[in-house]
Amino acid sequence: MKQKIGFIGMGIMGQPMSRNILKAGYDVMVYNRTVEKTHPLKEAGAAVASTPKEIADWADVMILMLTGPEAIDAVLNGETGVLAGKASGKVLINMSTVSPAYSRAMDRILKAESVVFIDAPVSGSKKPAEEGTLIILASGPEEKVTELEPLLLCMGKKVVYCGEAGKGSAMKMMVNLLLGIMMEGLCEAINFGQKCGLTVDSMLDVILSGPLSCGLYNLKTEMMKQDEFPPQFPLKHMLKDIRFVLQTADENGAATPAGHTIFQLYRQAQGHGLSDMDFAAVKKVLKSMSDEEG
Repeated sequence: MKQKIGFIGMGIMGQPMSRNILKAGYDVMVYNRTVEKTHPLKEAGAAVASTPKEIADWADVMILMLTGPEAIDAVLNGETGVLAGKASGKVLINMSTVSPAYSRAMDRILKAESVVFIDAPVSGSKKPAEEGTLIILASGPEEKVTELEPLLLCMGKKVVYCGEAGKGSAMKMMVNLLLGIMMEGLCEAINFGQKCGLTVDSMLDVILSGPLSCGLYNLKTEMMKQDEFPPQFPLKHMLKDIRFVLQTADENGAATPAGHTIFQLYRQAQGHGLSDMDFAAVKKVLKSMSDEEG
């Protein structure tokens, strides 16, 4: 018999991920602070909880897909939080992006409550979440990760076991550091070419026809062409994640010169009011900087 799955967080990622679990035949109960965001899942057949505690009381496995530590703390704690419910002996999978240090702290707290903790952030954004092609970066008890692979593979195409709790978050930091650098690199190159009189179409044709072609750049092609940036991965989340990267780099003695540079550029983008656009909107900052220099 399949486990009952409680899913907390109905944002850009949480909605399609929980929908894919539902499609796979699991019983699903969802919770979101803003109730309206649960309506699409209710229409698809999921139950809706009024509190995180209700999720803990009902579910065998609880999944969190939230914006960060503050949101996680809010659903775990308090009179209506997960830990106020019947969570003992159950599994909690955090798929939100947080720092490795925060994941290790979560592991300690949940162990004290006899909750099995799996740290399993994802590589991928809105479209892969919809298609069920995310890469799941799982860490925690290896036997439990193996046991839950069928559930995880409802949301992704591959599960990579990274080690003890916190290592999944470290892998996510590595991925997002590279992601942020690659996106800024594409935007800087395209902006440079435009200033030299090249068309966006011709530049993308060259980039995507050779060894520089990759899934990320293909995914952002229309954004570059249209100069419009509907959120697949909001810029404010990239900024948050790069902040986690720099904190983690400092704790571990890793040099991140490009990380520091892109952090400043994404922070400028936030200052320009681009927080809710896709993180590719950093291109607008580069254009603005170029216009000022011109």
